[in-house]
Amino acid sequence: MPVYQRAERMGLRFRPVTAGDLGFLAALYASTRTDELALLPWSDAQKTAFLDMQFEAQHSHYLKHYPDALWLVLERAGKPVGRLYLDQWPDEHRIIDIALLPQARGQGMGAALLRDLMDDAAEASKAVGIHVEKANPAMRLYKRLGFETIADKGVYDLLRWQPLERRSSKPPGGECLKDR
Repeated sequence: MPVYQRAERMGLRFRPVTAGDLGFLAALYASTRTDELALLPWSDAQKTAFLDMQFEAQHSHYLKHYPDALWLVLERAGKPVGRLYLDQWPDEHRIIDIALLPQARGQGMGAALLRDLMDDAAEASKAVGIHVEKANPAMRLYKRLGFETIADKGVYDLLRWQPLERRSSKPPGGECLKDR
């Protein structure tokens, strides 16, 4: 289990995802889509069915394409408040997904965790990468922390942060060899 000191000072604890967490993870996923779905003229039942289907598809995709990843539930005061899915590649630590419940956002926990992830990657002389939806409010946080857009992936941007010693040796075109 990794040690993320800044995040732990903010009260976050980490544990592996279990089958018993699927309900929480589905609710967390739904909380990240609330604003988007508010624009649709669907009933609550239709929205719930859509979100359940999308969560299942995402969860299956992640498990299939990132079998060696670290799957963590973030807890604060003994209650789940978020998730971190992280894959460690030879040249990059890829954040597959990071999310906090709405009531846990805007308190500095996400920034603390990202800084911990950046420190961990820098110690290994690796970059940190993540796909972020262009309209995601967290985009400002990533940019403030020094992440740069290296590829436009349509709805998403592929962002990468490089430790100082690696910034002068970016690969041509900024693409990661194992970019999925």
